[in-house]
Amino acid sequence: MKSGPNSMNSQPIYHHWITTHGREGGNSPSGALFPYWSFTKTAISICALKLVEACYLRLDAIVPDQQFTLRQLLQHTSGLPDYEPLKSYRAAIAGKEEPWSRQKLLEAAMAQGILFDPDQGWSYSNIGYRYVRELIEETTGMPIGRVISDLICEPLGLQSVNYWETPEQTASLIWDAADGYDPRWVFHGCLIGSVSDATRILHALFHSQLLRDQTLDDMLARHVIGGAIPGRPWTECGYALGLMSGAVGEVGRAIGHSGGGPFSVNAVYHFPDRPDPVTVACFTSGEAEGVAELEAIKIAKQV
Repeated sequence: MKSGPNSMNSQPIYHHWITTHGREGGNSPSGALFPYWSFTKTAISICALKLVEACYLRLDAIVPDQQFTLRQLLQHTSGLPDYEPLKSYRAAIAGKEEPWSRQKLLEAAMAQGILFDPDQGWSYSNIGYRYVRELIEETTGMPIGRVISDLICEPLGLQSVNYWETPEQTASLIWDAADGYDPRWVFHGCLIGSVSDATRILHALFHSQLLRDQTLDDMLARHVIGGAIPGRPWTECGYALGLMSGAVGEVGRAIGHSGGGPFSVNAVYHFPDRPDPVTVACFTSGEAEGVAELEAIKIAKQV
């Protein structure tokens, strides 16, 4: 059964899953599929770092024909702008227009100008992750969905996770409000899958099943951004390589990624400071990522 949007007079429907050492469980219906939104950045970053391990890419080499490095792209310190602030972009999605071409979207975003020289600031950029995606595809000779499948999904035995490429796939998602959405608007690409498989990806990352220890250390090295954010649980904010990394009060550190689109949000986080370190994924409808983050923290406290 699909889930409709949250109404003003009803409690949000939270689909959650937890994974700890030796046990897992949650309330997400079997077979239910959700868009992972920006949690896809974590998967893209893992793939890039696995190519670094194999010496196909280098973290601190300048990307060909650009001024920034792979590390700077993954950490949002490249200085590239983003397309999310563009009113024309949001209006085109709302109007169910045909997704813009790569050239049109890049031209619209880059018209804002470079925000700062590489490593001289921090600004979230979906454009940057499109460059990472293209670098991975050029290096492997394969589309990003195939790379994620080969490097993450197959080794972990994940059955539900797929690269979201067509509006036809949208019909398989749990949210009614997804109908008609074209995933090509997510410029770096987007995964869909179960709530449980989202936790399994992140939990495997923190248990040395995806990256070598030294590579994981590189991934976890973060750029400190600041303090509390209104409407969200963060008391300290930072960004690592494809991972939001900060503190959420008494629960301690939270490392993972939030995501959101026009009709749903999610929060997928590992809480390493809990007595029994736990990975929590929480998915719900709406557009406020803080709602999913707060629920994920609530669940982590109860484990």
